Amino acid sequence: MSLTIKQIKTNCQNARESMARASEGHYAIGAFNIDNQETLIAVSKAAQKMQAPVMVEVSQGEVDAMGLDNIRDMVDNYKNQYQIEMYINLDHSPTVDASKAGIDAGFEFVHIDVSMARHDATDEEIINSTKEIVEYAKFTGALVEGEPHYFGGGSNVFKEAYDYEEIKKTFSTPEGSKYFVDATGIDTFAAAIGNLHGNYPVPKILDLDILRRIRENLNCYISLHGGSDTPGHYFEEAVQIGVTKINVNSDMRKAFRETLVKVLNDNPDEYAVVKLMPQVYGAVQAVVESKLQNYNSTGKAKI
Repeated sequence: MSLTIKQIKTNCQNARESMARASEGHYAIGAFNIDNQETLIAVSKAAQKMQAPVMVEVSQGEVDAMGLDNIRDMVDNYKNQYQIEMYINLDHSPTVDASKAGIDAGFEFVHIDVSMARHDATDEEIINSTKEIVEYAKFTGALVEGEPHYFGGGSNVFKEAYDYEEIKKTFSTPEGSKYFVDATGIDTFAAAIGNLHGNYPVPKILDLDILRRIRENLNCYISLHGGSDTPGHYFEEAVQIGVTKINVNSDMRKAFRETLVKVLNDNPDEYAVVKLMPQVYGAVQAVVESKLQNYNSTGKAKI
């Protein structure tokens, strides 16, 4: 059932207040990608157990598979069932039109990222598209996240190690970050400090010194994408520096797939797959809980 404009605006105001509390309290709201109902259940159960505020997020692939309105309804249903503080983020939305559709559907957070779809997008194109969404979002109050360029990786499990020296070339700079935020008026800046998307054979290295300098230069929120396959101490330090949103996807997908394969192999004669799913989303729930602990967000939910 579609939300009224009043309900959407109230939800967005609550989301803004939640981000402000995170900033003041030095914790981050975990933003967890969902592929299906089972991963949504996992996030919901973890949020209830840890009493932590969470975002569920979907990228264009999940939007195409499930539909914006269906996602909105599912999240609202589980939010009410588990009595949790939960919001929706449209993650790496590739176009202005797709971002506007997420705002119209009542998503509280929208991340416009035309560079993800078009790696050769110019600075002017990225800034103008982001500015258009910032202006459009004023009607509902949705928070807009942006980034000035594509910085690599993908939400998957990779077999080859990444080239750290190449990744460093895409790092955000304090000066570039401030220019982009001032030019667009975004609420949240997606910083690149080694937080590459994906899961790799080697752990990621985050440059917290650059993060500190970026934080000093900005008057908006900061997010970190690529929350998978990263030593937890980086996030424990990052939230103290001032990061208020951290995205996770690949670690959840890895837990889901590996556990699903195991339970299917262990139960070759069971065709009611729904009976096997609690073990699967239980594994994903454990991933979410561990992240929430790293983000210092346990016990911070406001219902």
